[in-house]
Formats: sequence, C-alpha cells, structure tokens
Amino acid sequence: MKLAFSTLGVPGLPLNDVLALATAHGYHGVELRAHPEEPVHPGLTPAQRSDVVAAFKASGVELLGLAGYARVAAPGEDEPVLTEIRALLDLARDLGAPFVRVFPGGGTEQSPEEADATAARRLGTAAEYAADLDVRILLETHDSHRTGADAMRILGLVGHRQVGALWDVMHTWVGGEQPVESYAALSPHLGYVQVKDIASADETAPLPLGDGVLPLSDVVEVLSRHAWDGWLCWEYEKRWYEDAAPLPGLLTPGREHLTRLLNESA
Repeated sequence: MKLAFSTLGVPGLPLNDVLALATAHGYHGVELRAHPEEPVHPGLTPAQRSDVVAAFKASGVELLGLAGYARVAAPGEDEPVLTEIRALLDLARDLGAPFVRVFPGGGTEQSPEEADATAARRLGTAAEYAADLDVRILLETHDSHRTGADAMRILGLVGHRQVGALWDVMHTWVGGEQPVESYAALSPHLGYVQVKDIASADETAPLPLGDGVLPLSDVVEVLSRHAWDGWLCWEYEKRWYEDAAPLPGLLTPGREHLTRLLNESA
C-alpha cells in the first residue's frame, strides 16, 4: 500500500511547500482539498493547471485525488450539483488525478429512499462524463451515509465502474461498523482509504495516528488479508480544529505508525 496525506491538515499552504513536506517525510502522494480557499481548485486557469502538473512531476510525488464538496444526495435541482461535479472532473483530468471525492449530503427532510435515489441518479449521470475523462468519482462514507452499508445503497443503484467508494474509517466506526464489515461492503467499489485518529465518537478533534481509539490496526489487517494494494491517505482535519497540533511535525511519526501496522499485517 502507498501512503498519502490530505492538504486538509495544512490549510492554505502553497503547493510547493505541500510537496516538499511529502518528500521530506516519505509520503508517496497527496490528496488535494479542492476548495477556493486552497491553492488548487476548479477556478484555476489552464496555465495555472499546467504549473500544478509541473510541480508534481518535479517533486516525484503523486496526486492521489481531489477532495471536492459536491453533495450528491442533497435536496434540490440536479443541475447545480452536476455542474459542480463536472468542474471537479475537468480539473482532475487536467491535473492527472485518478479520483475525485464527493459527499452524500442527504437532508433530514428526505426519506432515506429519496436520498438514495437522488444520489444514484446524479452519480449515474456524472459517471458518463467521468468515463470520457478517465476519472473515477468516489462517494465518501460521510454524513447521511456514513457506513459502508449506507454507501452501498447508493452504489448498488448506480452500478457504474466510474463511481466507487472512499472509505473514511472514522465515519464507518462512529456509525457502528467494524472494519471487516465496512471492507466487505465497500471492497467491490473501493477507490482508497482515509485514515485518522480521534479520542472518542464525541471528541473528533484530530490526534496523531495511534493516539486515539480508531481501529487502524484492524483496518490495515483486513486490507492486507485481502491483498488490497491501494492508498492509505491520512486526513488530519486541522482546517476545522485550530487548536490541533500542527501536522508537519506529526508526518514522520504518522508514516512510521502506518508502516509498522503494514509490516505487522504482512
């Protein structure tokens, strides 16, 4: 498995500095938070996009994916959501990113069946566009569909190879799933895995990997047992928790912790 970290942990940091951190601390790749407050987002010009490609090439670091914020199950008209996804897919194509992340984002005014159908309809439409660009849309286990079983209700309706799953291990665990259950649900569609650590289900401020309660060893064990050979991406949510320790000083210990878990599961 290859290791990456998300720029959610270093909000607003210039791309060259992000890539320097990845190189210095031994990470294979980076997940870019594709938001207007970040250096890389769908509003970039063609020249700026070319500069991003050149920076990644020069660093030797891989671009794992773009973390977008489209909410595919949200109430309302389809077209604004599809427009947002298409813009993210275009950016991914231009940058050479294999994946884009979307959220479920179902509303409480919907029934679960309505949210599932809305998300599946939008993802099915977006999948055809994604196929032309050779980019894969990943539905994250999050908010209204936080478990693998929840996400599969949508993915089973879509049934398209360009639409898969992003397994956020915190959300599936908080939702009551064990890693073996989450993997069983998501494995046919799994794009990559986001790892993190927290103090408890009620205290979700980011902690150094291994300092919290999330069953990271079980996650790595089940992935290794099934010979899954994808990405583990550390999503350290510094952007939402200003008091959290700065990520750069944690990157090497975090990589060492994940490497140790991988070696123990080999």
